[in-house]
Amino acid sequence: MKLKPLADRVVLKQTEAEEKTKGGIILTSAAQEKPEIYEVIVAGPGGVVDGKEVKMEVKAGDKVIAGKFSGTRVKLEGEEYTIVRQADILAVVE
Repeated sequence: MKLKPLADRVVLKQTEAEEKTKGGIILTSAAQEKPEIYEVIVAGPGGVVDGKEVKMEVKAGDKVIAGKFSGTRVKLEGEEYTIVRQADILAVVE
C-alpha cells in the first residue's frame, strides 16, 4: 500500500533520534529526544489550493523541519508517517 498525497500535502517520515551526544556519551532510549527533522517521502502535485496556485518547493528525499505538533500522524504497514501541508514546513535542511 502506498500513500499518495493530494494537492499541497507532503508525506514525511521522522529521522531517527541520535544515540550518542557530540561528546560521545551514549543515550538511553528514554533520554533520546525525537528530532524535528523529517525526510520527505512523497509530495503532492500542487495546483490550485484555496483559489491560489501552489507550486511544490519540496521533493522526495529532501530533509525538512516541520512544526512539532503540525500535521496528521498515520501508521501504515508498521511505519509512522506525518502528513502536512507544504505551508507547515518551516525550512529545508541543506
